[in-house]
Amino acid sequence: MQSYSIGQAARLLGVSADTARRWADAGRVATHRDEGGRRLIDGRDLAAFSVEIAQSAQSGTGEEEHPYTSARNAFPGIVTAVKLGDVAAQVEIQAGPHRLVSLLTREAVEELGLEVGMQATARVKSTNVHIDRA
Repeated sequence: MQSYSIGQAARLLGVSADTARRWADAGRVATHRDEGGRRLIDGRDLAAFSVEIAQSAQSGTGEEEHPYTSARNAFPGIVTAVKLGDVAAQVEIQAGPHRLVSLLTREAVEELGLEVGMQATARVKSTNVHIDRA
């Protein structure tokens, strides 16, 4: 499973590294250390936490207000759900406060190797959402 540094997690969550560090210090998101001593966050833990903070921001209970922007309709984020059917699949990405859902083929999901907790970018064009693996 992919793990993220505090800085990578902060970028995916749309907050400063200091904020992500404070959340980790407070136990809001679990961390572990690599052999070099760097703190890392497991991808599945980060995915769950990103959904949690997005929901609290939508309900008005978020601790801080953060501006979110998108360049050329690209939404870098973290995969929070992958639902596979026989032919079709549904992938959900949490990109800051934005939850994007894409319906695509099962084959495409398997080819990209998409899993909960991995970094991906949703690209929105008209009514289509395309997923790029990071």
